[in-house]
Amino acid sequence: MSKILILCVDRDDDIGRKAGLKSPVIGREENINAALKLAEKDPEDSDINTIFGAINLYDELIAKGIDAEIVTVSGDINIGTTSDLKIAEELDFIKKKFRSKEVIVVGDGAEDEAILPLIESRFKINMIKRIVVKQSQNLENTYYIIKQFLNDPKISRVLFIPLGLASLIYAISIFVNYPQGAKIAILAFLGFYFLMKGFGLENILDEFTVSLKRTLYEGKVSFVTNLIALIMVILGIVQGFQLLWNYYNRPIMVGYIILLTAFIYGAVWWMVAGGVFVGIGRFLDSYLDSEVYYKALVYPFFIIATGLIVWGGSVFILSLQEGFHISQVDAPFYLAGAIVGAIFISLSGIMISSRMKKPRQDLATSENTE
Repeated sequence: MSKILILCVDRDDDIGRKAGLKSPVIGREENINAALKLAEKDPEDSDINTIFGAINLYDELIAKGIDAEIVTVSGDINIGTTSDLKIAEELDFIKKKFRSKEVIVVGDGAEDEAILPLIESRFKINMIKRIVVKQSQNLENTYYIIKQFLNDPKISRVLFIPLGLASLIYAISIFVNYPQGAKIAILAFLGFYFLMKGFGLENILDEFTVSLKRTLYEGKVSFVTNLIALIMVILGIVQGFQLLWNYYNRPIMVGYIILLTAFIYGAVWWMVAGGVFVGIGRFLDSYLDSEVYYKALVYPFFIIATGLIVWGGSVFILSLQEGFHISQVDAPFYLAGAIVGAIFISLSGIMISSRMKKPRQDLATSENTE
């Protein structure tokens, strides 16, 4: 019969960080020494009781004549991939050293038991013993679940970003002695945020952030142009909200469509400018890296064309309101001109891109002929 291993788990490496010991810790005396050193450094650490619980179980098995050994494995303070890879290496070492097939796992809560799949892939688990001292078992599990919940990036972004920005908006409104404006600003932000989530547009922000980091590390021109684009977008949002606020405070009540259109009208060209800078950055990066740059040249033309159509539509809608600088009679001509201009700009971008594409194709053909 092979030796049964009593496996004590310290996933966050308390014995290494606090007691200064290397793992795996093998043997009864070595584990007692590890527990005592850990108790000297941090008497309240639950891993102390876990190790002594494993020692107690080891003594019971030895008293019954069962061949057993006690081993403590530890991970890393960065619980997750880093700690689990370290534990996996120690498990492989232990399996090779003792050639055991069966283990009894001893831990102090759900956090340690999260590595059970790692253990099950290498050993047969005969029993799992949890050592819980001076605390509720349910409280331990609840704490671990809440901790994992809050550490999940997807959940934390959804939960903390709205709460954090709403609190920041409210604090700023109090600072400028205008608390009543906080309600409008917070509702506007939450509405914008939920629309972004509903249409799945938050991925655009994530992609932009990743792209910004990548261009910084790689030393791309687009890092600078992306920063300029970000500033343009922020200015567009500010100006859009300013125009929206002006329409909201008019003596004549306006509908939500007019308020939204006012925001678009005030922000559209700042947004277009930001998009053009992003396109220019991509074009310059592709050109300097000797890549296929003609495709990137089309983006600024299409962004300007899109902005022109959106601007023309917003002009047409706002012309229905009194006081707008373009009358209802002239607004259809502005809209028609915007559509024609958008088509012309789009075709121009396609033609320029095609002309840049041909020389490379002709050069490639001549090189193949030679």
